Amino acid sequence: MPFITFEGVEGSGKSTQLKLAAERLGAAGRQVRATREPGGTAIAERIREILMDARHAELDPMTEWLLIEAARRQHLAEIVRPALDAGVYLLCDRFCDSTEAYQVGGRGLDEGMVRGLDLRVRNGLSPDLTLVYDLDPREGLARAKNRDAGEGRFEAAALAFHERVRAAFLAIARREPERVAVVPVRGDAAAVFADTWRILAARFGLT
Repeated sequence: MPFITFEGVEGSGKSTQLKLAAERLGAAGRQVRATREPGGTAIAERIREILMDARHAELDPMTEWLLIEAARRQHLAEIVRPALDAGVYLLCDRFCDSTEAYQVGGRGLDEGMVRGLDLRVRNGLSPDLTLVYDLDPREGLARAKNRDAGEGRFEAAALAFHERVRAAFLAIARREPERVAVVPVRGDAAAVFADTWRILAARFGLT
């Protein structure tokens, strides 16, 4: 069954779109599992707490990346592989494309190193479809700050960092157009979901 990932800059609304997609798929009689990265399991959620805590500003970029890969490996073992083996629609809030966008594009880590290890961590598994919600980082950060009780460690990064992340997501979409669909964030969540569902329906024969 399909493995679908939801990506985008901070505040792009990807998590809301995932929730709406899960509800619509469930209403259509599909079995759905929703999860997220980093996180999804007890161990990975503990790692997420470290990564998202704004008090950890001193976290080294390579340490950050390796923690993400550790969380991913546990997530794959406990959630991703079993869900796909069970034949459900698996919807994941962030996956490998976020690693390339944030750690390579944003942090400037070596692309070959990151992509090589990440590929081994996930044993070559790639999403069947990735939706990238594209939004100007200025607007996204404003949305994220209004949404969250406090500013997270990633939101606290400079605007230039988020602009590099956005550029990296768009570069991935250009490189892999058969897998990655860019969804411009225009209007409210319902309007964006109309575009989301159109893509899902066309790809997986849904109505």
